[in-house]
Amino acid sequence: MEKIYEGMLGETPFYVTTLDLQHLQEIENLQVEVYESLVDQSILQPLTSEEFEYILKGNGMMIGAYVGQELIAFRALLNPPVDNEHLGYDCGITEDAFNRVLYQEISNVSPKYRGFGLQKILANIIMSQIDLAKYDYICSTVKPYNIPSLKDKFAQGLVVKGLKIKYVDKLRYIFFKDLRQELPIFKEKKTISMDDTVGQQQLLKQGYTGTSMYEDQNDWLVVYEK
Repeated sequence: MEKIYEGMLGETPFYVTTLDLQHLQEIENLQVEVYESLVDQSILQPLTSEEFEYILKGNGMMIGAYVGQELIAFRALLNPPVDNEHLGYDCGITEDAFNRVLYQEISNVSPKYRGFGLQKILANIIMSQIDLAKYDYICSTVKPYNIPSLKDKFAQGLVVKGLKIKYVDKLRYIFFKDLRQELPIFKEKKTISMDDTVGQQQLLKQGYTGTSMYEDQNDWLVVYEK
């Protein structure tokens, strides 16, 4: 396997490589390990074998972190099919540019190797691998109060463009990043509790964008700007 990154997790060396169909069983085994370790399993939408295969057959990209021969983490980007649920509709992307959209898909880190910032490391690596001749936009969805994933998205410069029901019945933030343009200079700022769904939806309708979040007195607040 070609190593695209090498580093240390404390005293433990690890490396990162691109994954393909031959790694499917390892990927699924790790997903099960991660899912079963979650206190709130609703924060993770596991991928099916078919969904993993779709990505691994060239419709996106997946990278994995290894310690020795053990897969300890993976992260995926998906080139999604165009359908009525396409996140481009939620982010104001024109339909003729939907083929230039990638989704930040699932990211799993083994419970044995949490606390080393591995999710962030993999994010930086996979984003650096994107072919900017083919793609302009990144989209993603995250459940409210899935704090690690929300922090992950904001840290990468993604912003909130929507908060609505997706995947039939699941409330999700819709994140967006233009790979070619910096964010504008915002002139107005409002802060609101993550628990106030209707209030956030009203701000989004008024043209505000969610740009960051922070914890205050046992509540998480989201900063919206325009």
